[in-house]
Amino acid sequence: MAPVSGACKEVVESVPDIADYDVGTTKPESSPTATKSSVTVGFIGKQGVHSNNGVYEHLECPSCKNMMYPPILQCPNGHTLCLNCKIRVHNCCPSCRYDLGNIRRLAFEKFAESLELPCKYQSLGCHDIFPYYSKLKHEQHCRFRPYNCPYSGSDCSVTGDIPTLIAHLKDDHKVDMHYGCTFNHRYVKSNPHEVENATWMLTVFNCFGEHFCLHFEAFQIGMAPVYMAFLRFMGDDSEAKKYGYSLEVGANGRKLIWQGIPRSIRDSHRKVRDSQDGLIIQRNLALFFSGGDRLELKLRVTGRIWKVE
Repeated sequence: MAPVSGACKEVVESVPDIADYDVGTTKPESSPTATKSSVTVGFIGKQGVHSNNGVYEHLECPSCKNMMYPPILQCPNGHTLCLNCKIRVHNCCPSCRYDLGNIRRLAFEKFAESLELPCKYQSLGCHDIFPYYSKLKHEQHCRFRPYNCPYSGSDCSVTGDIPTLIAHLKDDHKVDMHYGCTFNHRYVKSNPHEVENATWMLTVFNCFGEHFCLHFEAFQIGMAPVYMAFLRFMGDDSEAKKYGYSLEVGANGRKLIWQGIPRSIRDSHRKVRDSQDGLIIQRNLALFFSGGDRLELKLRVTGRIWKVE
């Protein structure tokens, strides 16, 4: 069949998604049991499922190498591509360089409905089987999916399970590790007016057999410079809600107290910070707590973590 549109004037190379450079994994379990479906599915491979009869290869996007979900698109010459890659290559087929248009590969979409596939996090502990179109939705919320590094001081892209991240924070970021459910920290900054260059600190606590991240940083809310302290739980939100914590700062007969529930590290550091879900101290008050000379920041933050009954 002759193509219905002209070749792209400029060849646009497809650019794969930026992958996390280090994923903490455990040894895979023994080969999973094949599921009952109209297609025989073989063993788990690096990207998910490897089919003995080539099914997986046909449903794999040739550009990003991920499994394709509707709409599955094709160019006039029959080359398939996922929607994300279609946008990324500016509607130019990376195989034959012809305009992609909006032709859907309906036969592939229908065929995919007959498949049942394992979660791609099977090697990390998830052994559930899902219909093809339910698999992607599950994987977005699978409790076995890796966590992002909670370190907020850099664009760290390391992911892994909690033991992997604890070792990473200790060895690579040199984060202080403490045991116990109470803490008393002193934050000192020689020039408290440099709020624009965010100052932050991270401390990890081992408490009740779990790990918690205490964040302290300077930033701005609008034009107002503030300091903020908050706690994150190294685990999922359902587990984080089993704990409470309090933070306290003060001096000269004045005191600020915050009580809340730690947020899961599934929520990014920036999301928690921007939601202002923590102890917020205006700079003028922080300087007053520091001794009143307004020349140096000296804040003492105390806190406690407890189980919610």
